[in-house]
Parts: sequence; C-alpha cells; structure tokens
Amino acid sequence: MSAPSTAAMNGHWGRWAGYGAILAAALIVPLVFPAFQTQMAFLWLMIVFALTWDVMGGQMGYNSFGNILFLGVGMYVCAVVQVGLHVDVAAYNASMGASALDLTMGQYLTGLGLGLAAGAVAAVACAVVLGAGVLLLLIAVIVIAVAVGLCNWLGLPPVLGVAAGLGAAVFMALRVPALRAHGLLSLRGHYFAIGTLGLGIAAGEVASGWQFIGAGSGMVTPLYPGELGGREQFFNAAAFVLAVATFFALRRLYAGRFGLAVNAIRDDEQKAEAMGLPTTRYKTVAWSVAAVFMGIAGGLVGNIVGFIDPRDVAFAGATYGVWMVLMAILGGKGTIWGPVLGAAVFHITQELFWTYLLGWQRVALGLLIVLIVVFFPQGLLGWVRARWPERFGHRVDSRAAEEAEG
Repeated sequence: MSAPSTAAMNGHWGRWAGYGAILAAALIVPLVFPAFQTQMAFLWLMIVFALTWDVMGGQMGYNSFGNILFLGVGMYVCAVVQVGLHVDVAAYNASMGASALDLTMGQYLTGLGLGLAAGAVAAVACAVVLGAGVLLLLIAVIVIAVAVGLCNWLGLPPVLGVAAGLGAAVFMALRVPALRAHGLLSLRGHYFAIGTLGLGIAAGEVASGWQFIGAGSGMVTPLYPGELGGREQFFNAAAFVLAVATFFALRRLYAGRFGLAVNAIRDDEQKAEAMGLPTTRYKTVAWSVAAVFMGIAGGLVGNIVGFIDPRDVAFAGATYGVWMVLMAILGGKGTIWGPVLGAAVFHITQELFWTYLLGWQRVALGLLIVLIVVFFPQGLLGWVRARWPERFGHRVDSRAAEEAEG
C-alpha cells in the first residue's frame, strides 16, 4: 500500500475512532455516573458553543464576541413561548413564577419544541438585522413598537409583534441590498470584534429593564413534568443530539462551496471581493448558521438551569461569551475537530478545578489558558498535527525532517 493511501486510511480510522469515543461517552457515562448527567449535558452544549464560534472566528477569521446575544435571545424566546402557550407571560413573571404551570408531558414537549424553533428563528433574525445594517435595526424597532401596540389593543401576545418586526427586517434585508451597507458585518478585523463586544452587554441591560420578561428579577422556566431523574436524562440526550447535529451540519457546509467561500474571506477578503465573491452575503449566512444552533442551545440552557437571569445566565459574556472563544482556540480554531477537543478539555478541567481547587479554580483555569497559549499557540490539534503530520494525510520527506531536526 502506498504512503498516501496509508495516510488516508489512518485519517479515516482516526475519524471513526473519534466518533466511537464520543458515542461511547454519550451512552456509557450516564449509566456509570448518573449523578453527572447535567455536567454531561453542559459538555455537549460547550461543544456547540465552540463549534458555532469557530464558524466566524476560525473558518472566516472574524473574531466575534456577539454570539452570546443569540444564546440569550434563544433562551428568552423559548421560555416566553413555553409560558405564553398556557398563561399570561407578564402576570406569570410579575408573580416570579409563583403561579407554577402544571403541565402534562405532551404540553411540556410541545411548548419546548415550539420554543426552541422560535428561539432559533429569533436568533437568525437578530444576526441578519444586526449584521446587515443599522437602517434595518431602525426599521425593526419601529415595526416592533407599532406591532406590539396593535397586539396589546387586540389582546394578542406581544411576542407576535416582536416576530413581525424581525420578520419585516429580514424581508427588507433580502429585498433591498442598499440597506446592507452599514451593518456590523461591514466592519473588519478588530473593529468587528469591538463592535460585537457590546451586543451582549446592551442586551443584558435591555432585558434587565423589560418587565414583560421579568426584568432584573429574572424568569423561571416551566418545570419538567416527568419522574425524578428523568429531567437530567432528557436534557442530556437533547444536548447530545444538538451537538451531533451541529457537528455534522457544519462538516457538510465546510466540505462544499460555503467552506471555500468563508476560507477565501479569511485568507484575503479584498481579493475574494475582486474575484466577484459576494462576501457580505456569505458573512451574513455564516453568522446566521451560528445563530441557529446558539438559539436552540439557549433554549436548552434556560430549561436546564431552570432560571434565566439576564446578566449571569442569558447574556453572560464574562463566562459563556469568553469560554466559547477560549475553547475553540484551545483545541485549534479553523478545524472541525479542534473546537470539540477544546470544549472537552476545557469543561472537564473546569469541573476538576471546581471540585479540588475550590476558591482557586479561576486562578488555576487562567494559568492553564496561559500555558496553552504559550506552548500550544496553534491549539492542541495543531500541535498534534505538526508533531505527527502523516496521521493527518500529510506526506513528510524523511530526509528533510532529519535535516530540520539536526
């Protein structure tokens, strides 16, 4: 067997070994360690966080701190839909969830499914509106204000007005190209990073003052109606399914024209534009793809935690917002397996630090990050690829390698 075919075979078996290890962890760990199912659910969600950040930060070279916005939007929209299907949302939040919902399993699953779908749609709408243009944001705000007023006058849920405003903005973004000239995605480099940094902070302040969703007091999500222990199993399985769907959806996208386009933008955006590539369209699509999965993840996080705090849970830029960047860099950004590896190492290490170094856990985590950045600047996967390139399908001239070592 020739060297290239051997390398390809090694890569093939390595890929399936990775799939097998993840599947074994998903099936065996909940059985052996049933008390750690919530931690496992957050592990799968951390993988989703890292993968979705890498769409912009790794594959396209646009370091975004705004993905936390999509997490919080999906979280709140999912909770509002779940509650709004059965009681008045404003009255429910005014009583701090004291009027607990007594839902059947069918009602709960229906509300959760509709809430996750609505959260994904709302997150995508935010990505399109904020990324495409400031004028679109102004249009959305005006339409939302008018539509919410009409909904209140007609006795309809205000969330319909919000959906109408976001829908109008998305329609205008698709039909009127001139409105896409002044959005966040027209910024480049560190200007884009700074522009997205304030999204989560601003959203947290808005949510903290909006009485409809509980303001600063937060919002309680509906209780899972199943038997004791079933809640952890259900959300662990749901988070695992989301992580698998995110991984294979992105893997499929990266293997096609979309992957070539975003990599071209990362390598040289001006040349890509000169060759006729619609860079703004691809950037909007990329951010929207990340928003879909982050919106769904937000709905799951809100239900797992059971309480949505606007600053510490929904728009937690200091934790989730920073962690998703660190996990992608830790594993190796710009790859499909790097964020997965980085999320696993980061989450497991974080749990160990919280268990055995309580009080010093953040110091230990900071030192770990410094060590990784200094000694593994390309991430763990990049270091492994440089050390054993033949296992990743790269041919190495043994004579050149010996001369380099000598």
